[in-house]
Amino acid sequence: MAKVCQISGKKTQVGNNVSHANNKTKRKFYPNLQKKRFYSEAEGRWVTLKVATSTIRTINKKGFDQVVKEAGIKLK
Repeated sequence: MAKVCQISGKKTQVGNNVSHANNKTKRKFYPNLQKKRFYSEAEGRWVTLKVATSTIRTINKKGFDQVVKEAGIKLK
């Protein structure tokens, strides 16, 4: 599976490592993805998703069904 958050769409970004001598080499910044189970009240079942930790915080604040509705995601 790709390193992409299934709700927010956060994905790998590209940047540079910069040394003390100001040499630049390419590197990647990966999102902090976690595999997490959420309970959907609307569907009455558990759903396992790969989401960023920032998205988990948003889900804790707003609720799973509200976040999925705002993101416009269809659950399988």
